[in-house]
Amino acid sequence: MKYVSFKMWVADKYKYKDGYAIWLVVRKENKRKVMALGIYAEAHQWDNKTERFITDKRVMSLHPDRVFLNDWITQKKAEILKILSTFEQNKIDWTPNQFEREFFHYSSKGNVKDYFDSLITTLKDTNHFGNAACYARTMHLLELFDNKFATRLFPEIDIKYVKAFDVFLQKRGCAGNTRKYYFKALRACLNKAIQDKEASESTYPFGKGGFNISSLEEETAKRYLPIDYLEKLKTTEMKSSTHEMTRRLFLFTYYCYGISFMDAALLTKDNIVRYNGGTYLVYKRHKTKEAKKVKPIQIKITDTIQGLFDWFMSNTVLIGDYLLPIISKEGYKGEQLYNHIRSRFSRNNKNLKNLATALEITDMKLTSYVSRHTMAMTLQDNQIPREVISQILGHSDLATTNTYLDSFATSVIDEAAKVL
Repeated sequence: MKYVSFKMWVADKYKYKDGYAIWLVVRKENKRKVMALGIYAEAHQWDNKTERFITDKRVMSLHPDRVFLNDWITQKKAEILKILSTFEQNKIDWTPNQFEREFFHYSSKGNVKDYFDSLITTLKDTNHFGNAACYARTMHLLELFDNKFATRLFPEIDIKYVKAFDVFLQKRGCAGNTRKYYFKALRACLNKAIQDKEASESTYPFGKGGFNISSLEEETAKRYLPIDYLEKLKTTEMKSSTHEMTRRLFLFTYYCYGISFMDAALLTKDNIVRYNGGTYLVYKRHKTKEAKKVKPIQIKITDTIQGLFDWFMSNTVLIGDYLLPIISKEGYKGEQLYNHIRSRFSRNNKNLKNLATALEITDMKLTSYVSRHTMAMTLQDNQIPREVISQILGHSDLATTNTYLDSFATSVIDEAAKVL
C-alpha cells in the first residue's frame, strides 16, 4: 500500500523476549507514525518485502502462529484500504494521527474526552492552532464543570447536561457571547462525532427544540473610531518610537482592508505580486484559508501603504522576509509561531492602550480589531454597498458583515429625525 506498511526492524531496541517487534508504519508527506501491534517474531520468520510471515517449510523454526497471523494481516490490510478509501471519498487531507484514531477506533469510541483530545491533535497536525485552542479551552471548562467528564460518553451529553453547563458558566461570570463561544465549540464537536459514527443523533442537545445557542448572543458596543479620532491617528506623529510603530501598524491594518493581526504578521515578500500595471498584496486569511472556494484577498499597494512599508524598513527590525515588525525571532514554525504571534498580539493591544492615552482617546478602547471595524464603517459611510464591503472583509456571507455595521450611519438617522 502507498501509505501504510507492516515492518520489522532488526535492532536491539526493537528486540523483546518474544522476538523483534512488527510495527504498522504510516507515512504521509513528511510525517511518519509507528504503531505497535503486539506481534513479535525472529528475524528469519518474517519477510519485510511481502509483509508476511514466512511459510516455506524449508526454513527452520517457522513461527507457530504464521497461518493465523497472515490471515489477520490480510484482514487488517482490507480495513486499512477501507479507511484510506473513506478519506479519499470524503476529500479528507488526513494525517497519521487521524489514521491511527480510525484504525484503533474501538479504544475511544463514544468517549467524549478522547474524541476532544483526538480532534485537538488533528487540528494541531493540520496547523489549525486557533481552533485547537478553542476546543482545548472548552474541554477545560467541561472538566471543571463535571468531575466525571473523563468517563462521559456521548449519549450523556444531552439537553439536561448542556443546560447545567450553561448555569455553571453563568455562575463563573461568563457573558452571553462568551457562553456562545464555548457552546459553538461543543456543538461542532458533537456534529463531527455524529459524522464519524462516534455519537448518535438521538440525544443531540442542539437543533430544533434543543438548546438555542443563538439566544445567547448579546449586542456588543460598536468598535469603530469617530472621524476626528481617526484623523488624529492619521496625522499625529508620536515622539515615542513604540507609540509611533504602534500607530503605523494600526494604520497599516486600516488601509489594508482591516487585515487581521495574524494575517499581517505572516505577510512576506512572497505576498507582493505585480500584475495589471500595479503592485498588490495577495493573501488568504489564516482563519479560513483551508475552507473550500476561498478566494485570496488582493490589496493594491497605494503610495500610503508603500510609505508605511518604507518606514518599517528604515525604522524597525524586520526578520527574514517578513514585511512588518511583528514576528521578532527567526526559525519559529507551526504552533510555536502561532503562540509567538498571539503573544505579540497581546503586547500590541497594550501598546494601543498606551497610544490611546497619549492621543487623549479616552472614551473608547483602542484595539487591533477597531481598525477593521473602522475601515468597514468608513466604507459604509461613503455609500459603498455592503456586498462589496463583505468581499473586502473576506467574509463568506453577508450576515457576518452585518455584525460589523450599524443598520444605518448615525448621520442618516439624524437626517430622518428632522421630519419629526
